[in-house]
Amino acid sequence: MIDIRLIRTHPDLLDQGLQRRGKQPLAAVILDIDQRHRHAVTESQKIQTLRNQLAKEFGRARAKGEDTTTLAQQSEQLKEQLHHLEQQATILEQELHQILSELPNLPAEDCPEGHDEQDNVLIRHVGSPRVFEFEPKPHDDLGHTLGLMDFERAAKLSGSRFVVLYGDLVRLERALSQFMVDIHVREFGYQEVYVPFMVHESALLGTGQLPKFKEDQFQTNTGHYLIPTAEVALTNLVAGEILSEAELPKRYTAYTPCFRAEAGAGGRDTRGMIRQHQFSKVELVSITTPDQAVNEHERMTNAAETVLQRLDLAYRVMNLCTGDIGFSAEKTYDLEVWLPGQNAYREISSCSRCNTFQARRMNTRYRPEKGDGKTQFVHTLNGSGLAVGRTLVAVMENYQQADGSFSVPDALQSYMGGQTLIRRPQR
Repeated sequence: MIDIRLIRTHPDLLDQGLQRRGKQPLAAVILDIDQRHRHAVTESQKIQTLRNQLAKEFGRARAKGEDTTTLAQQSEQLKEQLHHLEQQATILEQELHQILSELPNLPAEDCPEGHDEQDNVLIRHVGSPRVFEFEPKPHDDLGHTLGLMDFERAAKLSGSRFVVLYGDLVRLERALSQFMVDIHVREFGYQEVYVPFMVHESALLGTGQLPKFKEDQFQTNTGHYLIPTAEVALTNLVAGEILSEAELPKRYTAYTPCFRAEAGAGGRDTRGMIRQHQFSKVELVSITTPDQAVNEHERMTNAAETVLQRLDLAYRVMNLCTGDIGFSAEKTYDLEVWLPGQNAYREISSCSRCNTFQARRMNTRYRPEKGDGKTQFVHTLNGSGLAVGRTLVAVMENYQQADGSFSVPDALQSYMGGQTLIRRPQR
């Protein structure tokens, strides 16, 4: 959430940030609501003071046996005015909170300018796409030929954008998740966490999925929401807390299912496992001081890249432009893996720096070891390390053989009990 004090003192910064994102300026609208709210609060306080004074006069007059009719009438008039002003202040406060909660984060100064994904900036290519002596197939064709990937039965169970996996593909998916978590815990010092897959509305408000993106969420009849990413649960572990500087950075990782309605994805990636309502992901979250955040962003991105490097998958790193970064992010790196079956690079991880945007929404602070002892908001970061289903897709397509089987990457063979090849099961 954007600090209202920043908007009051530097409205131009808000409008410039919104315009960089391709949004309309809103500072004047917000300041008008804010001014009317503050005026209503001030007037309420003045009238309450008058009511208190009048109550004392009423008490003195009554004690003396004097006529209190006029004082009673004045008190009733002030009561009605106060009620009206308090109602007005409440309505304006709610209106102000609503518009502030729907404001996206302001892009960092070094976030490249642009309108959409076409304007994202390539940082580097890593690895070279494999060259095949045959026409490589997309993963859904491979999975169907192997008899291990079933979209028809998934549709019978749940509708579109779901999949059923069998046998060795399930085992490979599990191996990938364990492999990723082991790297992040053992080599990068993330603490593995098991989190609830359902959260309260406040958790989604804290990380920015609500209220603006409610249509993308799955809600239960108990009022809980299914997590769209473990970022929600991991980041909210520190919601409402005051941390010590010595505790930071905190680094969390979790392997969870994720649930997304994909409300805005009609017609996109309807085939295969690329965009589904339910998928698995290994998430990375960091809670830092302001001066740690930039280095932590690079470190987190490196952790995600390490997984791709160990799997020997070609990928590229993109610096997302101002028109393509997510709602809560001030800067984002996307990792895009090469998929020969699609002849394209596709996103497999986003690593984002959020500044104090989520911390303000969660009211999460830390107390610096030096200075006046006043608390400051923490900075938050999150990233995929990686999307497990998309990594499974990448392994299948990049390691496929001419006969429709595919080999198991060297780094995963120990997680697969030494298995080196996945082929159609013999009946």
